[in-house]
Amino acid sequence: MKNVKAFALLLVAIVLGLSAAVYANAWIGQRSNISANKVVVAAVDIPAGGKITPEMLTALDWPSGALPAGSVTDPAKLKDRVVKLDVVRGEAIIEGKLAPVGTKGGLSAVIAEGKRAMTVRVNDVVGVAGFALPGNYVDILVHTQQDGKGKDDKAKPISKTVLEHVLVLAVAQEAGRDDTKPKVVSAVTLELSLADAEKLDLARSIGTLSLALRNQTDPEKVSTDGITKGDLFGEAKVFKAAAPARAARKPVVQQALARDCVEVIDMTGGSARMSCFH
Repeated sequence: MKNVKAFALLLVAIVLGLSAAVYANAWIGQRSNISANKVVVAAVDIPAGGKITPEMLTALDWPSGALPAGSVTDPAKLKDRVVKLDVVRGEAIIEGKLAPVGTKGGLSAVIAEGKRAMTVRVNDVVGVAGFALPGNYVDILVHTQQDGKGKDDKAKPISKTVLEHVLVLAVAQEAGRDDTKPKVVSAVTLELSLADAEKLDLARSIGTLSLALRNQTDPEKVSTDGITKGDLFGEAKVFKAAAPARAARKPVVQQALARDCVEVIDMTGGSARMSCFH
């Protein structure tokens, strides 16, 4: 009896083992049927503007049906290429994150086509307490004196937003965008169109600049007229009261009074005079 039970248990074990082997073989066969390609990925973190070297790259198997758009399969094609955006370790190198062929490394590789980089001096207040980091967007305000409209009008202080949604490329000499900690620096480099660069150059020459940090996902621009001291404190406008019209003078008509006049002749002296009675 004991031998029968032992034989039955052995038989069950053999059946389960064979089933597991068959399942494993089928699973391995199914996995082997999935075609894969080698894709070049970053072996280390590569900062924006960095030049790629062979030591920074490695190749991994990637399912053919899920290849990233613009991915690179040959590491030799990436020799001396420059990344214009940060690439993290294990991320596939794609053409969209690469600067054009022949681009040298550095900040110039990060600047978008048609744009310019311009640096302005800041302090801990103007620089939004160090939170104006690379990759963030800011608005630029200028505080200056507004010329009066008339010859006798004095210049008035005014604050005006001159540029909106400006990308911060670098703070001081750092262009890395992976740090969220504030950095109090003395200069901020901004990405501008040529026309906006001219505006900024004029604004910093005539007044004091300030930066206003804005939401990265809010590209909407708002046009304002700026604000003056009178607008800020609500000063009442002074109007010159019109001079009261002078009352029309009535012409004075002098009426001659009727009088009776008699001419008196002096017979002795030979003279004559006129005497009038009212």
